[in-house]
Amino acid sequence: MITVGLDGSPESRAAAEWAAREAALRQVPVRLLHAWQPVPEPVVQAPLLGAETLQHWTERIPREAAEGLRRRHPGVGVTERSRLGSPAGHLIDAARDASLVVGRRIRRNPFGVHIGAVAHAVMHHATAPVAVVAHR
Repeated sequence: MITVGLDGSPESRAAAEWAAREAALRQVPVRLLHAWQPVPEPVVQAPLLGAETLQHWTERIPREAAEGLRRRHPGVGVTERSRLGSPAGHLIDAARDASLVVGRRIRRNPFGVHIGAVAHAVMHHATAPVAVVAHR
């Protein structure tokens, strides 16, 4: 199984596409993992970021990504999982039963590529190989 971190960004969707292509080559399924941090209570009470909105996005992001991957990669099994808590922690835990963990790099700068905190933590602590996918 290939596990890919998903946050809804174009970069994470590109990483999911890469993971699906790799899964097809390896003939293994893909697990989309959407992990999100709790929102402080004052923010949850804000009209645009209320509990219903938060729940909607935490369900919608992995569901829509999984539906798209299933359409574009019909031979690949795709599951989705949404978890509350540390994205890095959940990806590190998921690496225990994955053959590969896929993430994304977040920034280019004049000096090269900056790897985000989540990718950095997963790269250093996951028990499975980690691929960090560039988005163009």
